[in-house]
Amino acid sequence: MSHVLAAVAWPYANGPRHIGHVSGFGVPSDVFSRFMRMAGHDVLMVSGTDEHGTPIQVQADADGVTPRELADRYNRVIVEDLHGLGLSYDLFTRTTTRNHYAVVQELFEGLHRNGYIVARTTLGAISPSTGRTLPDRYIEGTCPICGYDSARGDQCDNCGNQLDPEQLINPRSRINGETPQFVETEHFFLDLPAFAEAIGSWLDHRENWRPNVLKFSRNLLDDLQPRAITRDLEWGVPIPLDGWRDRADKRIYVWFDAVIGYLSASIEWARRTGDPDAWRQWWSADAQGKDALGYYFMGKDNIVFHSVIWPALLLGYSGAGDKGGEAGELGKLNLPTEVVSSEYLTMEGKKFSSSRRVVIYVRDFLERYDADALRYFIAAAGPESNDTDFTWAEFVRRNNDELVAGWGNLVNRSISMAAKNFGQIPAAGELTAEDEALLAVAKAGFDTVGELIAKHRQKAAIGEAMRVVAEANKYLSEQAPWKLKSEEEKPRQGTVLHVALQVVSDANTLLTPFLPHSAQKVFELLGGEGVHAPMPQIVEAEDLDGGPGYPILTGDYTVGARWQSVPLVAGTPLSAPKPVFRKLDPSVVEEELARLGEGA
Repeated sequence: MSHVLAAVAWPYANGPRHIGHVSGFGVPSDVFSRFMRMAGHDVLMVSGTDEHGTPIQVQADADGVTPRELADRYNRVIVEDLHGLGLSYDLFTRTTTRNHYAVVQELFEGLHRNGYIVARTTLGAISPSTGRTLPDRYIEGTCPICGYDSARGDQCDNCGNQLDPEQLINPRSRINGETPQFVETEHFFLDLPAFAEAIGSWLDHRENWRPNVLKFSRNLLDDLQPRAITRDLEWGVPIPLDGWRDRADKRIYVWFDAVIGYLSASIEWARRTGDPDAWRQWWSADAQGKDALGYYFMGKDNIVFHSVIWPALLLGYSGAGDKGGEAGELGKLNLPTEVVSSEYLTMEGKKFSSSRRVVIYVRDFLERYDADALRYFIAAAGPESNDTDFTWAEFVRRNNDELVAGWGNLVNRSISMAAKNFGQIPAAGELTAEDEALLAVAKAGFDTVGELIAKHRQKAAIGEAMRVVAEANKYLSEQAPWKLKSEEEKPRQGTVLHVALQVVSDANTLLTPFLPHSAQKVFELLGGEGVHAPMPQIVEAEDLDGGPGYPILTGDYTVGARWQSVPLVAGTPLSAPKPVFRKLDPSVVEEELARLGEGA
């Protein structure tokens, strides 16, 4: 068994997250982590809220609060939303902890010692009306390479090339539309070209990556440029060098500190367990980390940070770039095993946009619908490898036709018949070929579904699990146990229902990573006791180094179901079941579209 790191993209704490966000980083990472735990691997799933940068500062000013107050507000909102979805983080923290500051500064110093961070005088974009630095992403203009008229100051979303804001044609501020002023300023740059050969060699040995991720990453290596890692800003991690650390106008750039969060969160988790070095089992490139695997989950707009920039930081700190060097006190660190990037989820044919009110926030969704209904839609129809459109009509159809009429119907009618006719799980008599065939289909699902989840093909995986459900429904219809009423037929009725219930149990295990809330309910309907699908808990935690406290997500995931068929015990009492899923009235579609039209 392996130590498996599930490194989940850090949601930005400038507002609540919408369902497009969690379809990229949230649900896929949780499905994978739950399966890997059930399969016996030692999983560490970490993330937190990304809380630095000019956008936070700009919004805080607009709201009349401090950046910390704004981050506190949305950190709690996001924690509650991810808890509602049942995302099983070992630690969901934040980037404003003193632990995070220390780890970021350690990597900065290590890279600087090894010669991979250098000072340069460059042009910085300043807002003429406020005198403040404009972040690259808050500057738009025409791309000088492909001519796209909405390129950002850090990257063109059309051609994928990295940019500097002064390269844009007709640059303008996204905040107020004014033309920025460009002034000379001194900053530190990461020497990305020094890692081109090492990253290229590493990418050449990546197997089973999604083709779009690998191709995009390789293309980026053709024109790597030094990248600024500090900014003229008051809000962020201080620069840990003499002459810089006490300056109030210079901070480490948010993109640099956010990717280091995977490591700092792992270290914080270890410290909270009482074993401060436990994180090394997932991160160390030395002997104790040989069985460690690291999977990074995000939307496609974050690929460059995880397949090029983060590996560069890890290589440079470990002394493995063109300039060599020695590893810092954290030791040599593992590179990602795989970057698992999802495409975009749109809504009713439009791109999600909070500013344009084209949005469905997670908490609003969970107030009206079940978490597993959303998790099912994302797994079965989400943007795994292609951009996908969320429509209310398709959501209602999948909920009613697949969850309710398919899986929910199988659970309800098989348990209802057994409870009514036997009051317990009946014993199985001699099995027919049809009985054996259905049981074989269910047991084979553990290999098939498990292999697909491990390869990040969750859409195919849940399709295979639902195929088991369909076969069981077909079996019940053909065997018609409700017709077996005589005393002579009673044993056969019991056998059919026992087989059906066994397949319900197996299918429930196959669906547990996808539908943990309902999986716990089905487990209990079958007479199970205890925890089947462990859930995260919100804990009000103290900062380990004396800073302000904050809520974290964590949990005990050592309990729960294993990835295997567990024989049912005849004689286990059964009661008439309650419906596991709610059927939605088709009028929901009109109501939600009307709400969307009103900008709700």
